[in-house]
Amino acid sequence: MMRAQSFLQLIESRAMMATDADAKKRRAALAALELARSEVTIGVGTGSTVNLFIDALAAQPGSVCRVVSSSEASSARLRAAGLEIVDLNELTELALYVDGADEATPVRHLIKGGGAALTREKILAAAARRFVCIVDDSKVVATLGRFPLPIEVIPMARALVGRQLAARGGRPVWRQGCVTDNGNHILDIYDLRIADPVALERELNQITGVVAVGLFAVRPADLLLVGTADGLQTR
Repeated sequence: MMRAQSFLQLIESRAMMATDADAKKRRAALAALELARSEVTIGVGTGSTVNLFIDALAAQPGSVCRVVSSSEASSARLRAAGLEIVDLNELTELALYVDGADEATPVRHLIKGGGAALTREKILAAAARRFVCIVDDSKVVATLGRFPLPIEVIPMARALVGRQLAARGGRPVWRQGCVTDNGNHILDIYDLRIADPVALERELNQITGVVAVGLFAVRPADLLLVGTADGLQTR
């Protein structure tokens, strides 16, 4: 009986933690919605926090007229919400891009790519006049690198890129079974020391076979909205 009670308590505790995390993410998502209301067309990223942002858009029709999506997964959710999706090539400018992150520093450098959409996310971040990142406080770190760094690679270059990353002190792991929307593979790089995210992003971008690096430091977020148990923080 005691073991059964302990197991139930563990399940209840985990469920409560998940609920708390969702509440924090929702605070950040709703704050981003307030910024999006003034824009006709926005860019939308990928991930669990962004899904809450899309849900918020769906709950308030007319908040945004059109969206540019960073992934097929987000596109499906946006269509289900009744939102019009447009091609980035049809626009002369993109005022706002809203996305999440796997890690974020107080100076708004990010690691992204846990959802394997980093290349299209990086394109939208580069195109946008303002990039707003929405996270819960568990994602905020002093130094990037606890979360493995995703890198999108051309499939035939996967081993070549992996060897070069290993020579730099990283431990590359192929995310088997994952094919990006662009038809490429993902290497997750563990144990990298990311003391200078800008310099490392530029360096890794030069490796032949690399499509995109999950460091968003050369073009960081302009605003970080952090959901916490006590409310919202901005950075």
